Amino acid sequence: MSTTTQTQFKHVSYLWDEKKAATLNGDEVELLIYRSNLLGADLRLTNYGGGNTSCKAMAKDPLTGKDTEIMWVKGSGGDIGTMKRNGLAALYVDRLRALKNIYRGVAFEDEMVELFNHCIYDLASKAPSIDTPLHAFLPFKHVDHLHPDAAIAIAAAKDGKKITQELFNGTIGWVDWQRPGFDLGLKLKQCLDENPGIRGIMLGSHGLFTWGHTAYECYINTLEVVERCATYLSENFGKRAPVFGGAKLNSLDKSTRIAQAASLAPILRGFCSSQTRMVGHFTDDERVLEFINSKDLDKLAPMGTSCPDHFLRTKISPLVLALKPEENLNDIKSVKEKLLPAFESYRSMYRAYYDKCKHPNSPAIRDANPVVILYPGVGMFTFAKDKQTARVAAEFYINAINVMKGAEAISSYTSLPHQEAFNIEYWLLEEAKLQRMPKPKSLSGKIALITGSAGGIGKAIAKKFADEGACVVLSDNDETRLHDAGEEFKKQYGRDTYAQAFLDVTKSDSIGDAMTTASLAFGGVDIIVNNAGLSISKPLEDHTEKDWDILYDVLVKGQFLTTQAGVGVMRKQALGGDVINIVSKNALVSGPNNAGYGSAKAAQLHLSRLNAAELGADKIRVNVVNPDAVIADSKIWSSGWAEGRAKAYGVSVADLPAYYAKRTLLNEIILPEDIAQACFVFVGGALNKSTGNVLNVDGGVGMAFTR
Repeated sequence: MSTTTQTQFKHVSYLWDEKKAATLNGDEVELLIYRSNLLGADLRLTNYGGGNTSCKAMAKDPLTGKDTEIMWVKGSGGDIGTMKRNGLAALYVDRLRALKNIYRGVAFEDEMVELFNHCIYDLASKAPSIDTPLHAFLPFKHVDHLHPDAAIAIAAAKDGKKITQELFNGTIGWVDWQRPGFDLGLKLKQCLDENPGIRGIMLGSHGLFTWGHTAYECYINTLEVVERCATYLSENFGKRAPVFGGAKLNSLDKSTRIAQAASLAPILRGFCSSQTRMVGHFTDDERVLEFINSKDLDKLAPMGTSCPDHFLRTKISPLVLALKPEENLNDIKSVKEKLLPAFESYRSMYRAYYDKCKHPNSPAIRDANPVVILYPGVGMFTFAKDKQTARVAAEFYINAINVMKGAEAISSYTSLPHQEAFNIEYWLLEEAKLQRMPKPKSLSGKIALITGSAGGIGKAIAKKFADEGACVVLSDNDETRLHDAGEEFKKQYGRDTYAQAFLDVTKSDSIGDAMTTASLAFGGVDIIVNNAGLSISKPLEDHTEKDWDILYDVLVKGQFLTTQAGVGVMRKQALGGDVINIVSKNALVSGPNNAGYGSAKAAQLHLSRLNAAELGADKIRVNVVNPDAVIADSKIWSSGWAEGRAKAYGVSVADLPAYYAKRTLLNEIILPEDIAQACFVFVGGALNKSTGNVLNVDGGVGMAFTR
């Protein structure tokens, strides 16, 4: 039994649990999944979605009943850190290897992918990836292909082949850069044949192959090779020269960086959304700051990345902003005038890159805006079609920074030539993968901030918007409820769909903090839903000045201040937007014991009309949804409001839902989900040319008809 322990590794994580592995009873496929998940859990070993792992084992052929060798390998588009059995492709090894008999050469690489389907053993397999032959021609039972930053730093160094040879005393082979495919699989086999006994192969500018006869042996081999690479880099940082040439400027302090980033993000989002509406991500990770504040930034940033996985997600190169870290960002017009030439120049550069490198059958040019934007002294912004893609792009660029740092420490960094980069980015197989992706949902790329969204109507709206593809900012003045709502959203939607902000709508600073949260988490805001509220039902003589003030502070002032702050963000973006105000049928209907609440609701309604009239020129629509008697999960009904209304109508509190339903034309109980559906009607695309409208969702109350 091996005595390897985690104490042997400083730069990677040893996670193997022998007791856990023993429960898998020697099932090679289960051991492959276990090993893969452990490797994927350490981002120092491979990036999200990157790399692939495999095993070869005997299985019964369903047609002949004979034992035959099968290869299980990560399928297309998967992530080894979260992979399960259904994420694997299972193929006949002999059939895969027989494909070399009909392989027509590098010019015909793409046709081989279709032929992989003729080698499938398990008909429920995930689609085989382009890396399948890279595993097939290696004779080892277990194979890892990973993208560790430490290994790629050596692979992307100018004299990486020599360094690899010396560092591992010839036990790691080398294959020059080549786009993944069938021919690269043959090159790996050739390297092994010419260097018998090696323990792995370094792929120039790309990554690492390692192997073993068992899952554990493969796992340890991988860790040991990456550990050796990382140790070598660590020993050389700062030895030849200061890291990245030393610091050119200092970062702003943390709070100022955050303020600058939150102020600038919506402006950048507007520029990046000139073709497709984008969602943003911001990080001021120390590794990012070290790079963007350095003297070598201007030399290294335009070079772009080396590993194709990095490049596909970060584009040919980042946009480096010429703004000073302490730039006054309050003068939005001036800032936009400074940024416009930079974006125009980047788009021109990208179009020139496309025109120079395209082939006769290349797909049409894609969005020419940058994905990665670097703001020296402040941090890094990334923009993509959704939050997860933007966040992962940031992670990949940090990988690229690590690679550049390592390569420069031991030699000099080399990136992919533009033509090679283009051949990856506009690969027909990559285009086919993009075309197979699901169509965007109605609210994809949209960001919504909903006040009072820890429960009741607000949470139902947030869920509906998330279901339709939006990113949502949950906000509430009840910290416990807000925390619980966040946990619910994390479980149901994942971390990239929501952010949360404590919000007291009566305080401008609190509203400003919520907008900062939206800008840092997603890049801005497109939809404001003013839903926060409270109700007080008392006869005129019992109403106090305090009652009056809090009703108007929360309902009217809160709606005004939140809209004002949200519109400020929307105007920075210049993408239009939506404001939905959750008012009430009480804005239109006169009833007893309701002077404060009813008049505040009427003020909300007319404020909505006034805002609609003012904001149309900005393409910002303002509409109203009027609920009535929404009782489910509402804090209002746990207060004295229910008792007050029951007393006013001469019924018991228990009979209120039925009372409200019976007085409507449709005789229906109104649920939070009904209000959420009404809000979606306004923002889902069907009513893009409608503003200043009032939509009653009350089951039909004749007195509340607007006409």
